[in-house]
Amino acid sequence: MIRRAQQADFSRICEIYAIARAFMARTGNAAQWGDSFPPEELLREDIRLGRLYVVEEEGTVHGAFAFLVGEDPTYQVIEGGAWKSAAPYGTLHRVAGDGEVHGLFGQMVAFAWANIPHLRIDTHENNAVMRRLIEKYGFAPCGIIYTDDGSPRLAFERI
Repeated sequence: MIRRAQQADFSRICEIYAIARAFMARTGNAAQWGDSFPPEELLREDIRLGRLYVVEEEGTVHGAFAFLVGEDPTYQVIEGGAWKSAAPYGTLHRVAGDGEVHGLFGQMVAFAWANIPHLRIDTHENNAVMRRLIEKYGFAPCGIIYTDDGSPRLAFERI
């Protein structure tokens, strides 16, 4: 089940992101989130704005992700390619799981797709696991975007 995150989920969400950061570091992608991304303030804001979601199974939260519909400022400029459509879109950000349930990303994509059938996502070039999942679920590479801190990310789109 996917639902909006609530403040009561906060400590579990922080655990999931810690698990995800450790997994990323073990699989060659220590740079994308470092030791502290996403910061607690951002997660609290995501919850307050109703854009953070959790994947729950049998009463336990196993995954979290931000889902935003509308223009994403970091996607305004794309290099080395182009977006396939200028139509309204949804963006998946801060995708994480605890590693205990398989298929979380597929559930997240299906949820987002049911809300708007035009999705965008990005990831670090060293995030081989996420890159495989992104392509597995029908996203096509579009170019490179830059995060708020200027870091490059591979950008993908599904329409």
